[in-house]
Amino acid sequence: MKHLFSVLCISAGSILSLSAQQTQKPILYGRNWMAITGKPLAATAGAMTFQKGGNAVDAACAMLAATCTMWDTLSWGGETQALIYNPKTKKVIAINAMGVAPTGATIEFFKSKGYNFPPEYGPLAATTPGTPGGLIYMLVNYGKLSLKQVLEPAMKMAAGYPIEAQAANSIEKGKEHINQWPYSKKVFLTHPGEKREAPEAGEIFVQKDLLATLTKMVEAESKALKQGKTRKEALMAAYDRFYKGDIAKEFVRGAQEQGGLITMKDLANWKPLQEEPLQVNYKGIDVFKLQQWTQGPVMLQALNILENFDLKGMGYNSPKYIHTLYQAMNLSFADRDFYYGDPTTMPKGPIQGLLSKDYAKERAKLIQYDKNNTNIGPGNPYPFEGKTNPYLNLLQQRGYEMDTTKRNFAPKHDLGKINTSSDDVYQERLLLGTTSIEAADKEGWVVSVTPSGGWLPACIAGETGIGMSQRMQSFVLDSALNPFNVLAPGKRPRVTLSPSMALKDGKPFLASAVQGGDTQDQNLLQFFLNVTEFGMNVQQATEAANINTNQLWLSLGGTKTEDRMPKPGQILLNNNTPSATREALQEMGYILSFGARTSGPINAIYFDWKHGSLWGGSSNHGEDYGIGW
Repeated sequence: MKHLFSVLCISAGSILSLSAQQTQKPILYGRNWMAITGKPLAATAGAMTFQKGGNAVDAACAMLAATCTMWDTLSWGGETQALIYNPKTKKVIAINAMGVAPTGATIEFFKSKGYNFPPEYGPLAATTPGTPGGLIYMLVNYGKLSLKQVLEPAMKMAAGYPIEAQAANSIEKGKEHINQWPYSKKVFLTHPGEKREAPEAGEIFVQKDLLATLTKMVEAESKALKQGKTRKEALMAAYDRFYKGDIAKEFVRGAQEQGGLITMKDLANWKPLQEEPLQVNYKGIDVFKLQQWTQGPVMLQALNILENFDLKGMGYNSPKYIHTLYQAMNLSFADRDFYYGDPTTMPKGPIQGLLSKDYAKERAKLIQYDKNNTNIGPGNPYPFEGKTNPYLNLLQQRGYEMDTTKRNFAPKHDLGKINTSSDDVYQERLLLGTTSIEAADKEGWVVSVTPSGGWLPACIAGETGIGMSQRMQSFVLDSALNPFNVLAPGKRPRVTLSPSMALKDGKPFLASAVQGGDTQDQNLLQFFLNVTEFGMNVQQATEAANINTNQLWLSLGGTKTEDRMPKPGQILLNNNTPSATREALQEMGYILSFGARTSGPINAIYFDWKHGSLWGGSSNHGEDYGIGW
């Protein structure tokens, strides 16, 4: 125990200066604009859009369109959400373009098929597409350019672009699924019957059906403009053609032909929403996240908890810091897993209590300094907003004792099998990727997006060229797991997608986002602390070694309860973690696993108001790329 105490007390002064660390990629500097995303070609699309005179919203939409056309981690039938800083109002606003569960998507339907969660792949995994509507909504309200101008790079790519190795290999890996779906097979398997049926890296990949769909949307806009309609009316004509016109009819026909549930009414009734973001203040910095239909508030809750500790004094990635961070994240994720869900439907979660500073202080008291607490469960935030918790009976069904002084056992639902060996399937589900988009301009517009859905292997809906979302799998069918995220038609699932934005002294400070399922807010939390507590620059902070906790319910992957269960005490550390740190964590009861990739990929923009410049950071762990000017 003496050894453990001495290691826990490693101070910031006893480790190498973080500010002197070299990065594998350079900081990206710009004065006029910055465009960063998960794919080099998509970053080029953003740069092209800025050069046309577009603002950061236009550029973000162009990057969104390009990444959707590249398929690897998302497509046009998926979902989009964004945080936008409006320099005219000096406010951060939130865009909710998440699709909803379609007609017929009921608990009884999926349980009759033997599912404990909706499926991972195929037509029955699909919510209504949100990305086309979200993109157009952002252009209508905050962009400057036409849909034709913004979609031009994506349309040229749909006509044929050299496919990247990552996407090409994902197609080959998923060809067993793809062969089940006739429209996907036609698009993706360009060498049918050969040993490798997928395209080769660098092969010109053509998507005629998708190009036709995008052309129809642009044609609707152009026709409306020729008729003397306003820019907004013209953009909405494109929107209507997608959600109510011939594109919608073919999408629904193709989805239903393959066993899907989406109807014309589902598409026509869906609309993107503009929302007030949630926020907390961490040591003078206002941090913004999307509402609790995402996991974003996890980061806000964790910051509230961590504000009660001297993190800088602990030292970056010291055993004490790692332990405190791990515990704070577990407390926040336990609340996420039980209380988060679509706030536009009933019941509505206790988000005011969850984000209360007093609630955070109570949660912080549960952190034991010398060992991992495997018994962490959801708290009771209702008293912190002056209400009585109506779900205490469900917590008791889960095996939780709300009086933490009496709790001495792990909840029966949460006794996942602890595997000390590498669990590739579990880790893949934990890290399931999307992409991220960051854009800023000299006018002051800032955009942070984490779009997703319709990733490979994707089921394409008819002759539209559009892959359907797989986000239905993030619902639960058992209210004992989460009464706020139970599947119902017209409802949005609680998703992992979670862009971030922070203001300091009322001005943009950081914009960031990261791919990866349940790891997103783990990595974004540590990125933020890397900058604010440990003085790293934006590129150092994107590359720095993070940790991941597996003591949470997985949001993606697997249709059985055991596929999603938490792994108490399991922690992912970077390969370079010192032996003394490893030993100290093992003494505290942690089960260690290691990897070279533990920090992202994170994309971010830092705002240097002293010099009037933009600093771009782009992780070295993926294909992420930025261009600035």
